[in-house]
Amino acid sequence: MAEKKHTQDPLDMEEALSTSEAFIIKYKSRILGAIAAVVIIIAGFMGYKHFISEPNEIKASAALFKGEQYFGADNFETALNGDSIGYKGFLKVADEFSGTAAGNLANAYAGVCYAQLGKYEEAVKYLNKFSADDQLVSPALLGTMGNCYAQAGQLDKAAATLMKAADKADSQALSPIYLIQAGQIYEKLGKNSEAVNAYTLIKNKYFNSYQSMDIDKYIERASIK
Repeated sequence: MAEKKHTQDPLDMEEALSTSEAFIIKYKSRILGAIAAVVIIIAGFMGYKHFISEPNEIKASAALFKGEQYFGADNFETALNGDSIGYKGFLKVADEFSGTAAGNLANAYAGVCYAQLGKYEEAVKYLNKFSADDQLVSPALLGTMGNCYAQAGQLDKAAATLMKAADKADSQALSPIYLIQAGQIYEKLGKNSEAVNAYTLIKNKYFNSYQSMDIDKYIERASIK
């Protein structure tokens, strides 16, 4: 799904970079596309098999269930803060069940909810609380953090975070997406050599990706500025 979204506008970069407003809109669309949201849902289902070992894990995973339904329905405010009929919200689940796998996952859900609601500092705070060491969920959350930084105007931090996400993913599917985003930000900052480096990684390392098909155009554009 993430690849399909990217293919909708593979070469509109000059227009997107022409004004700050267009640039910010572009990165908001990336967040709303939410590669990380899809991955977190998958991680949630995968995680349930680990929640049965202790009673506290069972309670925590049960507390997450209604929130995941709200999340899946794009009702991010209720997913985050709870409802009036017994669901506590991801924030309280993360706090009350800290130290459990479900509580850890609630931090990730909370971070993505905040990002979807346009509260980017809060999003970064909770995404940073989530702990994982894998090549799927962790890079996707780093990518979301990078987009949050971009949306908040912290472009240097955004580019660095997206480069880290690309390196951590080391994936033909995810890494080129983050490298393209990082390259765009570097161009916005006037750091064209860094942009070329990001694009060249796609050309040399992720040459089987969709993004590599047109990467020479990106490299050429950044090289002549």
